[in-house]
Amino acid sequence: MSKKERMNIGQEKPSRELRRGWTTGACATAATKSALNALILGEFLDPVEITLPKGERPSFSLIRESAVEGTASASIIKDAGDDPDVTHLAEICATLCHGKKGSGIIFKAGNGVGTVTKAGLPIEVGEAAINPVPRKLMSEVVEEFCQKQQIPADFEITISVVDGEKLAEKTWNPRLGILGGISILGTTGVVHPFSCSAWIHSIHRGIDVSRANNVTHVLGATGSTSEKTAVSLYDFPDEAVLDMGDFAGGLLKYLRQNPVTRLTLAGGFAKFTKLAQGAMDLHSGRSQVDMEWLAEQTKSIGSSPQTANEIRAANTALEALQISDRANIPLASHIAILAQKTAKSILRDAPVSVEVLIISRDGKILAHTDWSN
Repeated sequence: MSKKERMNIGQEKPSRELRRGWTTGACATAATKSALNALILGEFLDPVEITLPKGERPSFSLIRESAVEGTASASIIKDAGDDPDVTHLAEICATLCHGKKGSGIIFKAGNGVGTVTKAGLPIEVGEAAINPVPRKLMSEVVEEFCQKQQIPADFEITISVVDGEKLAEKTWNPRLGILGGISILGTTGVVHPFSCSAWIHSIHRGIDVSRANNVTHVLGATGSTSEKTAVSLYDFPDEAVLDMGDFAGGLLKYLRQNPVTRLTLAGGFAKFTKLAQGAMDLHSGRSQVDMEWLAEQTKSIGSSPQTANEIRAANTALEALQISDRANIPLASHIAILAQKTAKSILRDAPVSVEVLIISRDGKILAHTDWSN
């Protein structure tokens, strides 16, 4: 399954005004607030209102509630708005119980929430995969409530997600070393449709994990075929494989500040033609191959005017490549070198050596640059 299929990023963005949604972290916070009220005061808040980091005050309705033997649980269905989010309509549940005296607030991973097993993430190994901002939001809810009730804030908060383990198979969690379910995420609490922020966030966390595990050679591939070919060439471990997809800029800019010694970029001819042109987002809806530019490039490496004209009139990058191949013009190798130069320009002076592999649709290597200095 491709990265686009896993995250549904390949969907076309609707032309109408898009409806925003709420993160798993916001849902978990609202569920926590309602369950805490039920545990201490005997009544679930429904709807339940929370305050997000930027001051928004959304309300959430409960889908499920229960209070049994010193515990209280509340569930909320996540609404991601119009974003093609893998966790859209997932059931997020918070279960609260009293902790030991002086224990403070303890977070636990319930069914469907992952556990961190590799260093490099913002959560320590062995902890529930509940990111810092959601932890802060939930802690603030508990502390504010306890202050009003004049009771100690000693509680265990267990977050679970129905079918979260299956949902996690559609995310990058297994490669990041987050096992057993999804992560509870969100920095603002708000999901902005088609922002692709979750994908770029995962690229950054992948780099963090690579660095923390002393990986010195990483892979950024545009798709599953290119990834498979590059992995077979170098036998990359999971923590070295970064799910770059179309977001070359997101990967390279983060590596500029957080360098890894060697970077292999692998992708198709069309994608890397756009990178060679200077594009940092390689999605077909956000950048295009410039056939005029491509024709001029073939002339610069010795093509005849006739071949250049044929490429200028080509319908696709693949057709242009086929024309150059018939004319014995090494266009793929030339584009690989230009893509490498673009990558190095984005990395600036970062100590990252880069190579580029251009891969055909059937997994063959069409071009392979030397390592940059």
